Amino acid sequence: MDVNLVLRSTRVITPEGTRPASIAVSGGTIAAVLPYDAEVPAGARLEDVGDDVVLPGLVDTHVHVNDPGRTEWEGFWTATRAAAAGGITTLLDMPLNSLPSTTTVDHLRIKQDVARAKAHIDVGFWGGALPDNVKDLRPLYDAGVYGFKCFLSPSGVDEFPELDQEQLANSLAEIAGFDGLMIVHAEDPHHLAAAPQKAGGKYADFLASRPRDAENTAIQNLIDQARRLNARVHVLHLSSSDALPLIRAAKDEGVKITVESCPHFLTLTAEEVPDGATEFKCCPPIREAANQDALWEGLADGTIDCIVSDHSPSTADLKTPDFASAWGGISSLQLGLPAIWTEARRRGHDLTDVARWMSEGPARLAGLERKGAIEAGRDADFAVLDPEATFTVDPADLEHRNRVTAYAGRTLHGVVTSTWLRGERIADRGTLAEPSGRLLERTN
Repeated sequence: MDVNLVLRSTRVITPEGTRPASIAVSGGTIAAVLPYDAEVPAGARLEDVGDDVVLPGLVDTHVHVNDPGRTEWEGFWTATRAAAAGGITTLLDMPLNSLPSTTTVDHLRIKQDVARAKAHIDVGFWGGALPDNVKDLRPLYDAGVYGFKCFLSPSGVDEFPELDQEQLANSLAEIAGFDGLMIVHAEDPHHLAAAPQKAGGKYADFLASRPRDAENTAIQNLIDQARRLNARVHVLHLSSSDALPLIRAAKDEGVKITVESCPHFLTLTAEEVPDGATEFKCCPPIREAANQDALWEGLADGTIDCIVSDHSPSTADLKTPDFASAWGGISSLQLGLPAIWTEARRRGHDLTDVARWMSEGPARLAGLERKGAIEAGRDADFAVLDPEATFTVDPADLEHRNRVTAYAGRTLHGVVTSTWLRGERIADRGTLAEPSGRLLERTN
C-alpha cells in the first residue's frame, strides 16, 4: 500500500459514525481509515485539520449548468468552482437549459466536450426524456447517462416539452426494460391551469398559482405508473409535505420510488419572502413554515432520501419583480451545506445526518459506488467543515456566474475550510485550484 497522504481530524464522519481518525490515501483512493494516532507511513504527507469535521465530499445530483447555449446564465467553469467552494466534489448536470438539451448521444458528446477542460470537480450527466425521443433513451443509457429527466408540466424552455400520461408510460416502459431510472418534475398541469394566475409582486399570489395539489396528484399518478410498469422513479425537489404519506405508503408496498428535497424548501419559508423578491422564486415554490416542519420529519424518518441543490441560475435581468414572469430558480451550490447545517443543528440533527442526506443518499441514487462515504476503496473526496464558525452571506463572495441569491444577508453556521478531490486539495479557504475534475459515466 503506497500511501501518499494522511488526512487527520478529531472528527471524521464514517459509515460507523463520527470518530477521531487518520485517513490514508493512495493514488486518489481511500486506502484505509486508521486510528487517530496511527503512525504516518514513510513518504506520506500528513495534513492535520485539527477539530474541523471531515465529511465525505458532497454529491449534488440536481444542477443546471446550462452549458453550452446559455452560458450567460452559468457554465461548467463557474458552476464547478462554486461547488468546490461549497464542499461538493461530484455533480450531475441536468439535461435542459443548455442548447442542445441532452436528449441524444450526439448532444451528450457536445456537452461532454464543453465540460471536459472546465470541470473543477467530477461531473456526470442525466439524459432527457421528451415526447419524441423514446428511441434515443437506450443509446443514451449505453453512452453513460445516469438516468432520464422528464417534466409533467411545462419546463419553462420550449425545447424541452413535458410528457403527458401516455408519453410518460411509453418512456417509463422503455426505461424499465433496461432497469434505468426516471427522475421527474412532478406537478400536474391540469391543477396548475386551474389555479388562480395573477401577475405582480405578491408572493402569496405566486404561491397560490402552484398549489400543493399539483404536486400531490402528479406524484400519485407517477406512483401508479411505476407500480404498473415495475419502473424505478425519483421525485425531484419535493416541496409539498402532503405527498409524504403517499410516498411512504408506496415505499412500504415495494414501489421503486425515491425522493429528494432541496435546501431552499428546508431553510426558507413563504412567510419570510418579501413581495417582489423573485430571487426566492422556484417551481414548485417555497411553502409555509408548517409544511417545512413536515419535510424535516420526512427526512428524519427516511421518506425523503436525499438533499440536493436544484441550482437553477439565470441572468439578473430575468429575475424581474413580477413573480409571474420572473425566471424560476434558486442558486445555492456554494451555500447548500452551511444552509442545511444551520437548520439541521437547530432541529437537533448532527453532521452524520447531513452527510447521509447530502453525500451518501445522492451517491446511492445515481449508483456512484466510489462516492458518498469515507471508507476504504472509495474516492478520496472530502469536505472539511468548521461547524461552529459562522459567516454572513455576501453575494460578492459567490463563485457562480450570476450572484443572485435568496440567502443574501443570512448568517449561516459552517465554514468549508477545504475541499479534496481524489486526495488533492481543490479549495482552500476560498482559494481554488485549477480544474482537475473528471467526466463520469454510468458503468453499472
